[in-house]
Amino acid sequence: MNNKLEKLKEILKSCDNIVFFGGAGVSTESNIPDFRSSSGLYQTKYEGLSPEEIISHTFFMRNNKMFYDYYFDKMVYLDALPNKAHLALAKLESMGKLKAIVTQNIDNLHQLAGSKNVYELHGSVHRNYCMKCHKFYSVEELLSKKDHPYCDCGGLIKPDVVLYEEQLDGKTIDESLKAIVNAKALIVAGTSLLVQPAASFVSYFRGQYLIIINKEKTHLDKYATLVFYESVGDVLDEAVKEM
Repeated sequence: MNNKLEKLKEILKSCDNIVFFGGAGVSTESNIPDFRSSSGLYQTKYEGLSPEEIISHTFFMRNNKMFYDYYFDKMVYLDALPNKAHLALAKLESMGKLKAIVTQNIDNLHQLAGSKNVYELHGSVHRNYCMKCHKFYSVEELLSKKDHPYCDCGGLIKPDVVLYEEQLDGKTIDESLKAIVNAKALIVAGTSLLVQPAASFVSYFRGQYLIIINKEKTHLDKYATLVFYESVGDVLDEAVKEM
């Protein structure tokens, strides 16, 4: 890993337009489970139902009680703290090198670490809105209402997260793709690159350096400048340590 790490350090030092594209493997190092690994959320049924069914728009509208029971039990981790990966990226942004973070995660940990320019493809558990009057609710307010998740106006309160059967936000897509297209270096980390349409975003990269950090192989490894089958936090922390 040493030679590759030295090369990564050189790339980070020489580039002033870096974009980070991250998946669930970034947050697992903050003890938030992923979805698709052998120990992921999708491996276990809940009340006899698959997680994919429960976190769908249809199920949310039909049975918000069970949806919120599952959601707060399995998908919301309010005590989670940023890990070494989040902190390293915030440092790169503060140096003017990292221009954007494009994340598939919904946990707000990049912002907690200090990052400002974060595009959340799948939304955030920290934003919740009444579907009728659009009043905002914090995640703590929603948690206190989870057994009766209705606004004062009578509307149903929904998390600002993208459920199955829902489209990604168009503006977030446009801004994410613009950042990736203009990047000189793209760091892809903690993702199998299997979840569409988000995974296809990487194909828009036209820059010089593609760096992949993931514990398992991806179909883009052969095109990458550098590939690390290591912890995202360990690699990034070591790479920025002396910067």
